[in-house]
Amino acid sequence: MEQIASYIAPIATTIAALIVASNLGSRITGFGFIVFTVGSIGWAALGLATGQPNLLWQNVLLTLLNLFGIWRWLGRQARIERGGEAAAEQSHHRSGENLFPVSALTKGQVLARDGTDIGRCVDAMAGCLTGRLAYVVVSEGGVGGVGETLRRLPWQGCHVADDRVQTSMEVGQLRHLEELEPDRWPAR
Repeated sequence: MEQIASYIAPIATTIAALIVASNLGSRITGFGFIVFTVGSIGWAALGLATGQPNLLWQNVLLTLLNLFGIWRWLGRQARIERGGEAAAEQSHHRSGENLFPVSALTKGQVLARDGTDIGRCVDAMAGCLTGRLAYVVVSEGGVGGVGETLRRLPWQGCHVADDRVQTSMEVGQLRHLEELEPDRWPAR
């Protein structure tokens, strides 16, 4: 048991940390916590097998925290997302403007006029009184946020369709949009 746990624990913990740190959405984060749980059980087993009570009890507590993470991301958050998706779907069958969950903006793909993927929406700025979107921040390039370029995409000429931000811009026009520093965005 000791040898199996000594392999499973660090491998599972490393993979789980990568999954959770990648922030690829609630379902994937929830699966990361499942892998974390496997890792913490492995570490607890290793603590038990090697007579290390501190390692054992620390990972018993981490297992409980990981179970909370599973509930949080695969239980609660998944239900909240389904609620937003259901409301958006129902709005398509009723008169008036279609709705979309605003959370879709923080993970949505951004498409050019011709449907080409030009980046991912990482955030949006809206007016406090009107609630109108002023612009979205689009990330292009890079891996996991490293080496990415952030650009300010004015909301005018954009709309949401199928959890994606569709813009009326051509692919080449994005490169001419204002580049943003991660910690310095325009107020207007």
